[in-house]
Amino acid sequence: MIIAIDGPAGSGKSSTARAVAARLGAVYLDTGAMYRAVTLKALRLGVAHTDDEALAAVMRGTEIVFEGAPPDTRIIMDGEDVSRPVRTDEVTKSVSDYCARDVVRRALVEQQRKIAAGHTVVCEGRDICTVVFPNAEVKIYMTASVEERANRRQKDFAATGINKSLEELISEIETRDRKDSTRANSPLTKAEGAIEMDTTGMTLDEQIEFIARLANKYMS
Repeated sequence: MIIAIDGPAGSGKSSTARAVAARLGAVYLDTGAMYRAVTLKALRLGVAHTDDEALAAVMRGTEIVFEGAPPDTRIIMDGEDVSRPVRTDEVTKSVSDYCARDVVRRALVEQQRKIAAGHTVVCEGRDICTVVFPNAEVKIYMTASVEERANRRQKDFAATGINKSLEELISEIETRDRKDSTRANSPLTKAEGAIEMDTTGMTLDEQIEFIARLANKYMS
């Protein structure tokens, strides 16, 4: 069974998906972290997001796997644990540009489908329901107000020692939303049959319960 969660940046997808996977004993597939890992590698190598030939070479030489069980799942790229480096401000600001490239998306979608084959999987991203797993048994479109998402992002950054104002984060999120929803390749959109879940004001426990209840209905 595949539980697929789409939605804009900061809507709560990652933390909720990890917790749902832990509750159900399922595999947690963090597709967003995979795009962040590729962005991190490209930035380290000095590869521009517009250089498709160089990006294709990066993708051919990149192996991404997940180790451990949620909530302690780690993302390993080419043998290196990049769980923390992929969350830096530099990667956050650049990932939309790199993940919009067709050469990157094709390669990662193929890897994502291989990881999920034969497993019960909880996965999240921005085109999971529409492109990666359009036949997922449970499809969620998770959203929240821009202000709520900025507050969450501010807390995430503070935990890593980065201080940003809410105004700056709101601007960054609005820019990210615009890029994600208007890109030509796999734009962010609510999939047909997806259940919309507005997490504004919801606790993490409430979000977990909402999705787990849907999953249990399918499994029963």
